Amino acid sequence: MEISRLFIFLSTLWLAGICPAQSMFRGNAAHTGVYAALAPRQFHHIKWKFLTGDRIVSSPVYSDKVLYFGGDDGNVYAVDAETGRQIWKRATAGPVSATPAVANGAVYVGSYDGKFYALNVQTGAVKWKFATGGERRFEAKGLHGMQPKNQTIADSFDVFLSSPVVANGAVYFGSGDGNLYALDASSGELRWRFKTGDVVHASPAFADGALFFGSWDSYFYAVDAKNR
Repeated sequence: MEISRLFIFLSTLWLAGICPAQSMFRGNAAHTGVYAALAPRQFHHIKWKFLTGDRIVSSPVYSDKVLYFGGDDGNVYAVDAETGRQIWKRATAGPVSATPAVANGAVYVGSYDGKFYALNVQTGAVKWKFATGGERRFEAKGLHGMQPKNQTIADSFDVFLSSPVVANGAVYFGSGDGNLYALDASSGELRWRFKTGDVVHASPAFADGALFFGSWDSYFYAVDAKNR
């Protein structure tokens, strides 16, 4: 009887959102695009606007009335969703055009400086950072029919970085070095990496113990999340 009551109590806490929440690209690790809150049906005026130092490609993530997003000025921002007031910002050494993930008291996001960051959700302090093999854009000869056709050209449309997914105590993301990475979400320690034939700027989706993602090598992959 007591066990049943405990189960009901814990279930109620989970449904009420008291258990640790996760916010990431398209709502959750499976990228279903389903969100708990209702969207506004009408827009009457600008509530507030917030100035950064460059364009913003990163999509925002909302968690506990705070918006987290990256800027091409190299900063990760935390902004009060009600007032537009800056709570904190953390500088990286390159544009941040990925959508962050928020989980476990951390904001996870990659930068064009080739580093992947875990930042304290309240202060923006660096909890840990991981160095990949370096970022780059996809490039090819005669790209989009551009001349000269034998010259290798970087794709100007490849402006996004892979947005991370947090699941089962790990954070997963792709990199311009061609790898999909799995890091321990708490420590940043490398669990495994999976090499593809080219840039991985797609955002992986996690479901049924597998990661699904595409690479600029033209292949779409399903990778076992545990036994790489």
